[in-house]
Amino acid sequence: MKPVTFNNTVLRDGHQSLAATRMSTAQMLPVAEILDRIGFSGLETWGGATIDSCLRYLGENPFDRLRALKKAAPVTPQIMLLRGQNIVQYASFPDDVVEAFIRADAAAGQDVFRIFDALNDTRNLETAIRVVRDCGKHARGEICYTTSPVHTIDSFVTLGVELEKMGCHSIGIKDMSGIMTPKVAHDLVRALKRKVGLPVILHTHDTAGLGAAAYLAAIDAGVDVVETSVAPFANGTAQPDTVRMLALLEGHPRRPDYDTDLLQEARIHLEEVYRQLSKFTSPANERVDSDILVFQVPGGMLSNFRNQLAEQGMADKFDDVVREIPVVREALGWIPLVTPTSQIVGTQAMMNVKFGRWKMICQPAQDIALGKYGRPPGPVHPEILAMVEKQTGKSPVTCRPADLLEPGLEAYRRQCAEKGLPSDDETVVLFAMFPQQVEALHKGVPVEEPKKPSTPTVAGAPRAASVSSAASKVTSRTEMSLLINGERHEVMVEKLQIGS
Repeated sequence: MKPVTFNNTVLRDGHQSLAATRMSTAQMLPVAEILDRIGFSGLETWGGATIDSCLRYLGENPFDRLRALKKAAPVTPQIMLLRGQNIVQYASFPDDVVEAFIRADAAAGQDVFRIFDALNDTRNLETAIRVVRDCGKHARGEICYTTSPVHTIDSFVTLGVELEKMGCHSIGIKDMSGIMTPKVAHDLVRALKRKVGLPVILHTHDTAGLGAAAYLAAIDAGVDVVETSVAPFANGTAQPDTVRMLALLEGHPRRPDYDTDLLQEARIHLEEVYRQLSKFTSPANERVDSDILVFQVPGGMLSNFRNQLAEQGMADKFDDVVREIPVVREALGWIPLVTPTSQIVGTQAMMNVKFGRWKMICQPAQDIALGKYGRPPGPVHPEILAMVEKQTGKSPVTCRPADLLEPGLEAYRRQCAEKGLPSDDETVVLFAMFPQQVEALHKGVPVEEPKKPSTPTVAGAPRAASVSSAASKVTSRTEMSLLINGERHEVMVEKLQIGS
């Protein structure tokens, strides 16, 4: 069996998981050249939260970052994380916007697209996979891994087979919470390799301390690629460190041969960057946290919960809120917890504890129940669905959600022109997702934290965590400050008296 290879994630998931996605392009370029010489099978450098962070906090054009990284690291394929119909936002976008984004990204030099949907609803991946293939780029279909009564090895393999039929060039297993045990890693990889004639890549986090062990088991089962980072942007809520994985594979017949001197050179540079970003790092993200095995909350959301609950005067309710997460997840159809569903479930869990279970349902949770984000893996609890239908006067979506969205690219292009912004596709697709930040970037407005950013939901839905209905009467309003992925969201929660 040929050696396993590594993708390296330090320039995307490494600093997203451990330093709030704050590494700048200038901090990346010196190490990108080193990483390019090591011979990784891919460098994850773009997508996920990096687009938002470039615009919102760093005053950078993310497409310029991609071009700069391609120039610094021209040999190794570069990878981005794409949220299917959500692109790199929380909202769903029309097909023409998704297509324009992918074409612009491919033209700027993107090589590999990791395409996932938070609900594993492949209907939300159709457009992205088709367009990536049309651009002659590599479509990597992602399986979001989670555990529940409706998630089994067989169900994940069925999903992998479907992704192959849709035209994916490879299959990625995305263990966003770092909860995959070695036995499951071995069995899932082996089953996929037997059923799917495509390369299989495993991506995990070391949050619960299982990441490296899961990789070892997957390598024994025949996985083609695993994804590692470089310390100090490694381990904890990020991916296992590359040098660590090489040491664990010492004497293994599938151990790859990567230059440890170059890895040390990269680490020296990154240690200084980590020091520069110290205000965004936290020991809580660096340690092993076995609570993740029970609650499955990705990344640093548990620590964020502590902060926002304290601000709501609910510091003593932390354990209650965390215990409520599985309750909400089950009621909404055993949805995986990955952006944006992890934030939605977390918000609803806090509201259940604060106001009473299901006394108030936030707008995004309503949209999950109604199928606006896609088809949940399991059934939505009948009582919750009935409640949402009564409150909203709407029935569940049964078609592909994006089919309900009118084309929007040209409308966004007109808005750009009206604001004196460039009307090229790069600017327009970024404006569609981050209008205020793009306008500020092009007008040279200093970077600052947004004062009152809206709560993300699906496109076309009201962007506020409130319940509304023509047949309802608001009896009270409560302002809440939510911290989601390090960003502040001020929301108004309304308590309703439901009409007959």
